[in-house]
Amino acid sequence: MKLPQLEKLVIEALEDIKGRDIEVINTSRLTPLFDRMVIACGDSNRQVRSLAGNVQDRVRAAGGGVLSCEGEEVGEWVLVDLGDIVVHVMQPAIRSYYNLEELWGGKGPLRVRRAVAEAGSIGDE
Repeated sequence: MKLPQLEKLVIEALEDIKGRDIEVINTSRLTPLFDRMVIACGDSNRQVRSLAGNVQDRVRAAGGGVLSCEGEEVGEWVLVDLGDIVVHVMQPAIRSYYNLEELWGGKGPLRVRRAVAEAGSIGDE
């Protein structure tokens, strides 16, 4: 699966279960390990686990692979490794404390709208 399609699929999976403050950070120039980081919030342990589970289910249903998933037991912060994309689903207090956006150079959740639009136009070509 191509990166723009995978990115769009992840964002849709998060939005389906009311994931909040979704941000996509392009990390391709910062690390060779992955190209995108997606960060989203869930309001409870149950919602965080559901968001991460929905991402995994949607990716597998589309023929993609999930390399690993960490943190489902507690549900405060779940990391889903999709290879080219790493998804962090957190409760707001955890997200605020670790502030991954600042660490990785994010610019705020509004970037997700542009990423979805770009992914849609690339798939239409």
